[in-house]
Amino acid sequence: MAKHNPPSKNGVAGLIELMEILRSKDGCAWDNEQTHQSLIEYLLEESFEFAEAVESGDRQAIREELGDVLLQVVFHSRIAQEDNLDPFNIDDVANVITNKLMKRHPHIFGEIGELSKEEVEANWEQIKRKEKGRTSITDGVPGAMPALMHADKLITRVKSADKKIAQVAKSTQVEIVAQELQKEEEVGQFLLSFVAMCNEKGIDSESALRKAISNYRAEIKRSEN
Repeated sequence: MAKHNPPSKNGVAGLIELMEILRSKDGCAWDNEQTHQSLIEYLLEESFEFAEAVESGDRQAIREELGDVLLQVVFHSRIAQEDNLDPFNIDDVANVITNKLMKRHPHIFGEIGELSKEEVEANWEQIKRKEKGRTSITDGVPGAMPALMHADKLITRVKSADKKIAQVAKSTQVEIVAQELQKEEEVGQFLLSFVAMCNEKGIDSESALRKAISNYRAEIKRSEN
């Protein structure tokens, strides 16, 4: 005989109800043992699987993988709800992001007038820095990001900064073959060949790029002083 009946609701409400059952005292032993820390690897894995599904264009896979990402949000929210010192639930999470989006879209919900796409992006970063009290454009760029993504994020921020800081980007850009690479496929092949070269020389390309990024961040911070 089953311990519980299936969720009585559909959609997101049904998933939330299911998580309530799984985390209940007589629910699933594995689900009850999970913490924010233990679930991190699954959140990262599901995010990459969703990205792969989007790149494949497979609509069924996109729907399924997006569901797996949603499960992680519901799971973490349920765990947070059980905290003795600072409990919050998925509605609190939704309210935080709703309020954040409204604050960061003053051209929609405020009175600053219409903005271009570029102005929206610049204004978003400016509001974000003010909200979080950030003093450097490197703040908020997680060091745990994959190296290529990390480098791209930093370079993008530097390009939108003032001229003094923007000089850092120019001093870091490689101008050799880069000017000849115009298409995504060409860039991809160049990167693959570069990693293969590193492999031949016994160099860990991810580690090498991370060290270069560390120096780059330090240079950016020096230029901000």
